[in-house]
Amino acid sequence: MRGLVVFDLDGTLADTAPDIMGTLNRLLVKEGLSALPLEKARDLVGAGAKALLERGFRAANAPLAPEKLDHLFQDFLIDYLENIHINSVLFPGVLPALDALETAGFDLAICTNKPEAHSRALLVSMGIDARFRFLAGRETFAFCKPDPRHLLETIRMSGGDLRRSVMVGDSITDVDTARAAGVPVIGVPFGYTQVPMVDLKPDRLIEHFDALPEAVEALIG
Repeated sequence: MRGLVVFDLDGTLADTAPDIMGTLNRLLVKEGLSALPLEKARDLVGAGAKALLERGFRAANAPLAPEKLDHLFQDFLIDYLENIHINSVLFPGVLPALDALETAGFDLAICTNKPEAHSRALLVSMGIDARFRFLAGRETFAFCKPDPRHLLETIRMSGGDLRRSVMVGDSITDVDTARAAGVPVIGVPFGYTQVPMVDLKPDRLIEHFDALPEAVEALIG
């Protein structure tokens, strides 16, 4: 049975904050508010588009009423899909790490709370979509992270074995999901999280993707 490596997307494989913040700032400016600096991304990004809008407008001193949030959420999805890959980039070492994992006989999948259409569009634009056996976005199933079923169903749909699978992520959501699913987790510290990854104590913490193949082998090899 081949092992399976399941990745989060935003803040794990790709630095997508510039384009996410770009869409948020266009909506803020459209509402007559000031744009937020990219440095705010770590505090805003990572919990989904609605949470981003709530946090962003609160940071701009303009909290959103529920009906306004729903309207802006739809605007956000449209604008972001149209600008999915302007300044987003893969983190250093991602491509060599994926190559090494595939050469070693591991399958790859993605489990993200990013909408499926946006996730697929980003992967296609970055030229890496064909590497993954399965992509599970926020609405792929009736549940999403931190519900462990999101990860468990991703593993099942990828043809993986729970005992030979590992999660790679950047946030408490990924760590909590993996632990609830009984899957070991590798954490990266360069993503979008209000709680430092080192404090979340993943099974392995890697500072660069160069270290990923060895960490995967240590956990499920």
